[in-house]
Amino acid sequence: MRRLRKRALATGSMWTATFLIVNMLTLMASTTRIALSRSVRHHRHHLHRYARHHSLSKKSFPCPLWSSSFSFCLQSPRRSTSLSLSTTCSSVPTRPIAPRAPPMADVADESNPLLQDFEFPPFNAVEAKHVRPGILALLKELESDLEELERTVHPSWPKLVEPLETIVDRLTVTWGMINHLKAVKDTAELRAAIEEVQAEKVKFQLRLGQSKPVYNAFKALQESPDWNMLSDAQKRIVENQIKEAILNGVALEDGKREEFNQIEQELEKLSKKFDENVLDATKKFEKLITDQKDIEGLPATAVGLAAQTAVSKGHENATPEGGPWVITLDAPSFMSVMQHARNRALREEIYRAYVTRASSGDIDNTLIIDQILKLRLEKAKLLGFNNYAEVSMAMKMATVDKAEELLEKLRSASWDAAVQDMEDLKNFAKSQGAKESDDLSHWDINFWSERLRESKYDINEEELRPYFSLPKVMEGLFNLARTLFGIEIEAADGLAPVWNSDVSFYCVKDSSGNPTAYFYFDPYSRPSEKRGGAWMDEVVARSRVLSRDGASARLPIAHIVCNQTPPVGTKPSLMTFREVETVFHEFGHALQHMLTKQDEGLVAGIRGIEWDAVELPSQFMENWCYHRDTLMGIAKHYETSESLPEDVYRKLLAARTFRAGSLSVRQIRFASVDLQLHTKYVPGGPESVYDVDRRVCEKTQVIPPLAEDRFLCSFSHIFAGGYAAGYYSYKWAEVLSADAFSAFEDAGLNDSKAVKETGQRFRETILALGGGKAPLQVFIEFRGREPSPDALLRHNGLLRVAA
Repeated sequence: MRRLRKRALATGSMWTATFLIVNMLTLMASTTRIALSRSVRHHRHHLHRYARHHSLSKKSFPCPLWSSSFSFCLQSPRRSTSLSLSTTCSSVPTRPIAPRAPPMADVADESNPLLQDFEFPPFNAVEAKHVRPGILALLKELESDLEELERTVHPSWPKLVEPLETIVDRLTVTWGMINHLKAVKDTAELRAAIEEVQAEKVKFQLRLGQSKPVYNAFKALQESPDWNMLSDAQKRIVENQIKEAILNGVALEDGKREEFNQIEQELEKLSKKFDENVLDATKKFEKLITDQKDIEGLPATAVGLAAQTAVSKGHENATPEGGPWVITLDAPSFMSVMQHARNRALREEIYRAYVTRASSGDIDNTLIIDQILKLRLEKAKLLGFNNYAEVSMAMKMATVDKAEELLEKLRSASWDAAVQDMEDLKNFAKSQGAKESDDLSHWDINFWSERLRESKYDINEEELRPYFSLPKVMEGLFNLARTLFGIEIEAADGLAPVWNSDVSFYCVKDSSGNPTAYFYFDPYSRPSEKRGGAWMDEVVARSRVLSRDGASARLPIAHIVCNQTPPVGTKPSLMTFREVETVFHEFGHALQHMLTKQDEGLVAGIRGIEWDAVELPSQFMENWCYHRDTLMGIAKHYETSESLPEDVYRKLLAARTFRAGSLSVRQIRFASVDLQLHTKYVPGGPESVYDVDRRVCEKTQVIPPLAEDRFLCSFSHIFAGGYAAGYYSYKWAEVLSADAFSAFEDAGLNDSKAVKETGQRFRETILALGGGKAPLQVFIEFRGREPSPDALLRHNGLLRVAA
């Protein structure tokens, strides 16, 4: 469910041509930062060029739509970049350092946590009441700083890039805190406060992104004698600043630029509203169950969660044994029903509620979708492009044609396998006496898939939960990081303020014991206040310019957010295998952010990497979940410490390619409808967005969607996140990640010395170089050649089919 095992049939020559098309920074596209993704968790319009690229609008990294659940791994809030970091990991309370009051600040402003200088963001102190005065004061100060930069700008690194990074960083830090809290601790008051200052924030971002003095200085720097003195990373920054400035309208005439800015403001509002509607619709649905027969089949963990939810909803005497129970559309609850509830009517009700979220009444995203698509097309036309997909691809590795070519090759390779998957499901259901076997519907697929998986591989995911307790999984993950990358990860709770008692804080140390990075981990579902999905995002990036002591670079900080089943009673959080994969995935993103050795803040860590390459380290890390030593190291029964039986491990390995064709075409549906809506769809024309989706489904779904399917109304990745005309990136990067992991296979997964050596090479290239080099060059440095899709096809069990 979590991640589709897809295959890529692209040829080596295709990859060569496409990877070389645009070696430039990720389109730090933006919409309002609302949070799911880079899970992610975030959404906003395309910000101004500089702020956008320098992380103001940089996207967090969400996982793709969960293949079997429709669950989104959304993106999260923006990150910050102006913190000083402790040089030790001792668990001591942090206190603000020398409050820095803006010029206009009064006494009240000085006490505002958004305006203070700090070691770590004061997540525990920021409230909705701080947003308006804090942001307005900050914007006034930054406007003054920008005017000073424009007045004194000179085409040199110290007089152009360094002051620009500092300006962007200030806003990124502050806005990042606010939007992160909106993602993990949402309230009506915080929403209203953000909405009140959002227009002013976007106005400043556009002002910065369209600064002609800054833009002209970058062009002059590129043409100056100093150009040859710049490092490769610095040259890449300059080149992409120029490209992004053009995409942000710097070259437009005054009238058109004003129109462009109005579009950006409106897109910001629409993306924010889209995301809020999805959250509200998800929170609104509750199914109260009082008859125990209705929950037959649900595993004990799900029953306990349903009773715990009932207690939180006011049914104080609810118990797992006697009920009542409350089912929600939050992923852990929704998926347990889809996979295990024997009550077919209940499955149908929950499924229909899920695929029609935010599509009716006062919570309806239909008009918002059309408005977003209309404005994106208008924006593209203003910039001289034929459609919005071309705008999106301008800062990616692929082109529209190459992305569509890859998707079609994958689709054609997957289709027959997907059809066979459905036949296998029908035959199995029939053998079990299921009345619906000849007419399986969407709410039957996951249920019978789980029964077939259990029969074929004798694996029951719920029965595996006791072997995957969160503490043991994290211990194993950290051990793997030590083996591969030579780092130590230590708990540092108390060193940094957190937003919820569930949150843990960690310090990452190098082999000499020196801190190199920090990260927060927020693992559990909190449907009443927290977005669904899983994501990693940046809090601050590594930066030489923003060093506090003037000697060592500022250290990076990340946060990882998941939505797994919380502890129930005295039991720890017991994870499904898919939740284990999710944690490994998001940790992969965090590793690229935290282990960077790039000191230029604008291309450090996850910054500046083409968007269709950013999934490489995250998808790479998922492969280790199937590595015997790694898995057996984390799979210990939480009560007995008994290891996962060897035969169960072998079954998990065999089940890895289960229904691979179906899962592949599902992802291809999402990616294809995304491209169709951003290339060929005409807003206001005879075809609706739902018509487009149904047309795509004719070639990507064995069972047509329901007539009332409104999946697009909750497709936050493309309407409230950073994946507009970019969802294909998951498949694109999967080729890279599978090929990268195959380097370890070639070296010998049982050869510890070879694994460590290959891990160090991966760290020194993929994880260390950030956006300072084009991803194809980085990949070649690691692998010694260009990427090949063969490893992906082999991992998915489709190499023979492809041939």
